[in-house]
Amino acid sequence: MPVNTFLGRQVDVNEEGFLTKPEQWDEELAVLLASYAGVDELTEAHWAAVRFVRADMLKTGASPTLHRMRKVGGLDTKQLFELFPGKPAKKLAYVAGGPKPTACV
Repeated sequence: MPVNTFLGRQVDVNEEGFLTKPEQWDEELAVLLASYAGVDELTEAHWAAVRFVRADMLKTGASPTLHRMRKVGGLDTKQLFELFPGKPAKKLAYVAGGPKPTACV
């Protein structure tokens, strides 16, 4: 299992860079991961999405799809694409310290 060093500490990741041990995540790491995902600043709207994804992932054991983010989390899909351009479900899972989503829709 690969290990990366972020913020001076070792973090277990898979071959695509997604964390494999959710307990190694914290908000400071989220800010760094967001910058790697092309999101330079996490606003309160970003944090609301990250917190939902994190909580849902810890509850279900899987990163939520965009459909679940909308239905269960009440998040607006269009806004998620604005906040996390390109692949919001994948970027959110990465930033929230979860596994890569098996389906993004």
